[in-house]
Amino acid sequence: MESLRIIEIVGTAAFSIAGAFAAMEKKLDVFGVFIIAFITALGGGTLRDVLIGKVPVNWMLDLSSAVVVLITTVTVLFFKSVIKNYHNVLLFFDSIGLGFFTVVGIHTGIALDLHPVISISLGTITACFGGVIRDVSLSNIPLIFQKEIYATTCIFGGLIFFILSWLGVPKMPVEIICLVSIVVFRLLSVRYHWHLPTIYKPEQPSS
Repeated sequence: MESLRIIEIVGTAAFSIAGAFAAMEKKLDVFGVFIIAFITALGGGTLRDVLIGKVPVNWMLDLSSAVVVLITTVTVLFFKSVIKNYHNVLLFFDSIGLGFFTVVGIHTGIALDLHPVISISLGTITACFGGVIRDVSLSNIPLIFQKEIYATTCIFGGLIFFILSWLGVPKMPVEIICLVSIVVFRLLSVRYHWHLPTIYKPEQPSS
């Protein structure tokens, strides 16, 4: 459980950074930056806990996650003047958060003895839905609903997790390979503009 706790803390910090930079892109005030960082970091886990009937949710019972968000966001605000491209930083740390939180969500399902498909779903919800709430709050279409490869990376990592587990690979290497594969896959998809097939025809320019 110690490794899982470290994974959760790193994921919380990463999503806090992503949320803070997303808020600063929209030029929100300090309070707004903290709110967006908070919902980005803890929104997915909150929805997961509600779905499995775990209430009060985790961050209400253990304030350490909220403290991580607070410290991380203060640090971001302190160093914001030296960051030139908010969007690139957002994408980088959002990718890290995806990998780490997918592992946390999968372990939640395993602890409840749920089917692997449901465990992967919980991992995807934990990783993605803080970003959904963030994007909706900032009047953006959430990445998960666009053609970008986003939730797909979590599902891909979840499959790797269970395949390696069935092959008898020890727990810690499984976690590391899973989260690294998600982060790398997401970063590569952004770098090389990989996307899911579109169901819409491209708009023709009006004559």
